[in-house]
Amino acid sequence: MARIIMLCGRLCSGKTTYSAKLKNSSGAVILSVDELMIALLGRETGEMHDEYVRRAEDYLFSKAAEIASAGVDVILDQGFWTRLSREKARGYFSSRGIPCELHYIRITDDEWERRISKRNSEVAAGRSDAYFVDDGLRAKFRSLFEEPDESEITVRIEG
Repeated sequence: MARIIMLCGRLCSGKTTYSAKLKNSSGAVILSVDELMIALLGRETGEMHDEYVRRAEDYLFSKAAEIASAGVDVILDQGFWTRLSREKARGYFSSRGIPCELHYIRITDDEWERRISKRNSEVAAGRSDAYFVDDGLRAKFRSLFEEPDESEITVRIEG
């Protein structure tokens, strides 16, 4: 039976890099909220950002279940920053008989700040199509992230 691999980690923790390595070693399909959002809506979604993210997540959960039901592993590259989001995903997939794993990428606060600065430099120089993380966005993500309990984690990666 195919599985859903949920990638958990703060913004700029290395989830996308890790998902690419995992894809190459396992043949899984990567589904990314950020990739979908940027492709369809660009980087400036304004006040609708959270609503668009919710819609993108709903769509990708449905696609992930469809792909897993066809026998292919799916990597959900979206962060799963809150306990509630992790519970929602597990409930969604378990109700469809699809096993889930949580791969948690943990980084220190200093490393997080370094990676945000690096990302912002790359975005400003036009070398990345990722989101620019301003002080407001940084504060929002810092306040939202809830580190998973050991009981939630299938694989832990120290970044």
